[in-house]
Amino acid sequence: MGLVRQGCWRRLGVWLAALAMATPNAGCVRRYLPDPEASLSIDRAHYAHLTRHIEYPDEPTPSDAFLAATPRPVALGGQEVQDYLELSLEETMHLALTSSRTLREMGGLVLRAPDTIRTKQDPSITSSDARTGVQAALSAFDASFTTSASYENNDRALNNVFFGGGTRLLHQNFYVQQSQLAKTAATGTQFSAKNYTQYDFNNAPGNFVPGAWTTWFDLEARHPWLQGSGVDFNRLAGPNATPGNINGVVIARINADTALAEFETGVRNFVSDVENAYWDLYFSYRDLDAKIAARNAALETWQRVKALYDQGRRGGEAEKEAQAREQYFRFQEEAQNALHGKLVDGTRTNNGTTGGTFRGSGGVYVVERRLRLLIGLPINDGRLIRPSQEPMQVKMIYDWEMSLVEALTRRVELRRQKWQIKKREAELAANKNFLLPQLDTIGRYRFRGFGDDLFANGGVPGRFNNAWDDLMTGDFQEWQAGVELSFPIGFRQAYSAVRHSELQLARDRALLLEQERTVVYDLSNAIADVDRAYEIVETNLNRRLAAREQLAAVQAAFDADNATLDLLLEAQRRVAESDVAYYRSLVEYTLSVKNVQVEKGTLLDFNQVLLQEGPWSDQAYEDAAMRESLRGEPASIHDMPLTPAPTVSHGIFPQLVPTPLIPASAMPPSDTEDEPGVARP
Repeated sequence: MGLVRQGCWRRLGVWLAALAMATPNAGCVRRYLPDPEASLSIDRAHYAHLTRHIEYPDEPTPSDAFLAATPRPVALGGQEVQDYLELSLEETMHLALTSSRTLREMGGLVLRAPDTIRTKQDPSITSSDARTGVQAALSAFDASFTTSASYENNDRALNNVFFGGGTRLLHQNFYVQQSQLAKTAATGTQFSAKNYTQYDFNNAPGNFVPGAWTTWFDLEARHPWLQGSGVDFNRLAGPNATPGNINGVVIARINADTALAEFETGVRNFVSDVENAYWDLYFSYRDLDAKIAARNAALETWQRVKALYDQGRRGGEAEKEAQAREQYFRFQEEAQNALHGKLVDGTRTNNGTTGGTFRGSGGVYVVERRLRLLIGLPINDGRLIRPSQEPMQVKMIYDWEMSLVEALTRRVELRRQKWQIKKREAELAANKNFLLPQLDTIGRYRFRGFGDDLFANGGVPGRFNNAWDDLMTGDFQEWQAGVELSFPIGFRQAYSAVRHSELQLARDRALLLEQERTVVYDLSNAIADVDRAYEIVETNLNRRLAAREQLAAVQAAFDADNATLDLLLEAQRRVAESDVAYYRSLVEYTLSVKNVQVEKGTLLDFNQVLLQEGPWSDQAYEDAAMRESLRGEPASIHDMPLTPAPTVSHGIFPQLVPTPLIPASAMPPSDTEDEPGVARP
């Protein structure tokens, strides 16, 4: 019977599904009625087909309708660019910071691992976390109100007349209502105010009245003296902490400061990548100029040799014409690649150095789109961005001692690790508290009232007319005082938590030492690389001048028929290579100066970027001023001094301070500056 019933229900469900899929037409409905089995086979095939499809969320595509109108990108063989957008580095940085809702990067993580991308909401997300955020930690000290009410109707036979109030058949209507207001103080003391109200109507012969109301108020305080006691512990761990689970207000604020340090790391890397992309684009234009100049020179040479070849004159031999033609097409290929570029990585953070080692790869179109992606401009809009700023050419000399102090003080990675150490120290101090027994004192005071009614006049004259009036007389008062002691034998969990905290603290301190060593190593490399890059700029400048002089001399000799074509073509290649090498070294030098700021932790100051938290509410400022005025004051009847919290911070470091850069013009001249025939940028 059960199987038959189950089959009927299944057929009825299939029939209803078929009916829902039909159009609202009586003929269509009748078509499904005669043969449920036919519709069963049709529906199975239909849903079997649907279950193989990939579902898409009900979200607009794309999320920004402007993206769907993106024009076709510029490319080789397409329409030539008619307009340019001239941008300085400062303007580029401003566009990037004002248009970015996420801290963009060039590693493709936004598609592969979007959870790792930092956004401007990240610090607020950490601070507002309902489990570990600052407000979540403060909420443990909020007052709470609870209330409940229940009604019972009891009808029972009792074996003992005494328990039934003189009857064996008890009929009872029982109502109880409970309310409580509770709060935990910063010292760990728990305060509560409770009210209980009961109504008991039963048929017991010994009752004063058939239905009686009883109400009372409890004022209770529980104070811990050992485990869980003290403002310091409750600030670190919170009133609901357990061994190994520490999340007090101080810990939550340290987590917020750690999130701010991580956000600053993302901003620094983003600013560094924007500058990397800017100078990548500058080099791409210079590289393109050098390749175009070399191609035009090769074209002119080929045309001259081709003219001699067509006339059958000396110097126009077939092998020379083919050699000149090959050189032209070689430079044509290089110019095309320099214009469009190949899809390879450009200069970006942590590709050899923290700030990014210059790669000089890609062409104008590819690198320009990369810069657009970073600064938030439309990927394609028919224009080309063109840098209007020239690389740095003045020689910079850094004060090593001052730079070293700055790096060890201001590197955001070190600040983040120091916050982590402060967190571990706070966790260790809080976990040690769990090695103490739980020793609490309890005090309770109670007012009671009894009556025939709760508020109104009941049927009994005198003092028990209603419970509330009887309560206000204060005739029935009770109190209780006591001590509770409890502790686990051996404190195994507490010792495990303390040992775990000690090991984590030791690990983080060891990591800080290695981080500081790495910072010194990176700073040494960065400052030394500035000197190297500047020397290479000087070398490549002189190489460029020599290559041009050689080309002029070989060109004159070739025109006078005193030099071979091989020498001319080789001289042209040398000029092109020296031009590219010179501009490459200029960009390398500029980026090396930027990388020193990265290693010192002053890149944001160097680019005039200021980070700060948002303002507090007015009440928060008033509360902070009041608490500071009470700190350390002598005790009085009205105001008690506040216990100072453990020191975890020594204040802020001023941002936007001057950077210790010393231009070469302020330094004494070197011995090489008087060498004849040596040019300097």
